[in-house]
Amino acid sequence: MHSVIDMKWAVLATWKMSENGNRIASEILSENGKASEAVLQGISDVEDNPNFHSVGFGGRPDINCRVILDGGYMDGDTLHFGAVGAIEGFRSPIHIAYSLKEGDANNFLVGKGAEEYAEKHGFEKRDNLTKEMVALYEQEKEKRKQLSAYDGHDTVCFLAKDTYNSICAGTSTSGLFMKEKGRLGDTPVVGNGFYADSKTGAAAATGMGEEIMKGCLSYGAVMYMKMGMSAQESAERVLWELHNELVERNGYANPMSLIVLDKDGNFGVSTNIEFTFTYASDQHPGETYIAKPVEGRTVITKATEE
Repeated sequence: MHSVIDMKWAVLATWKMSENGNRIASEILSENGKASEAVLQGISDVEDNPNFHSVGFGGRPDINCRVILDGGYMDGDTLHFGAVGAIEGFRSPIHIAYSLKEGDANNFLVGKGAEEYAEKHGFEKRDNLTKEMVALYEQEKEKRKQLSAYDGHDTVCFLAKDTYNSICAGTSTSGLFMKEKGRLGDTPVVGNGFYADSKTGAAAATGMGEEIMKGCLSYGAVMYMKMGMSAQESAERVLWELHNELVERNGYANPMSLIVLDKDGNFGVSTNIEFTFTYASDQHPGETYIAKPVEGRTVITKATEE
């Protein structure tokens, strides 16, 4: 599964919820479409689906029962990126983030500034809070202090390589369930939640954002590939180094998962908790996989229908 093969195109995404988005992205790439379009459309599919409660429409609310969204995008050809954080009332953080990648300043906007920018540029508005999530909030709000990263916090991350050898990365999330007002995790932070370099590869993370930011996981994975490691080796090295360091210093490490795609379209995945992801390329039909941590390394198997 991890032998080095030169793919014409490839797409790698986090969680089972990316299955349909991965199919959409694969169709775009197989018809010589751009990696950027594949990532945007793949993530948008998840953002628009109310059955997924950690991204976009139907996302889990914050401490004030408001759905606050984050998103990021990076162009591996130019190293330009765009990101939005703590934005409310808009349909697609990934599209807003993508639009911010041009220019050398004002690439990362948050809160009211991001919302004013999105409104000024005509991005579609939407109330992302659903009745189902209001009911869940009322049911769970007294348990807030007991919640952890994967209690509804599953960032959707897409990495893609196209037939033009361009690579990009994108992320979108509603963040930690019942997060404090103004809280940002790793998802919109370049180098932490995502990173892309077409000369080397790309990486993206999901899990407890505060933990991921302690090790700059996505940038670290790409740097290890630049040093000559495979996608899988780099994914394992950077995640387990941080995991072990945190355990040594604090006695524990919160959940973290990392996906990596090299410049040839080969993937690597590492995790310290059970985690699902999807992958497809011109040489591999779309599949969903399960990654599990076993004695300091990651074991990957194809998911069953169940």
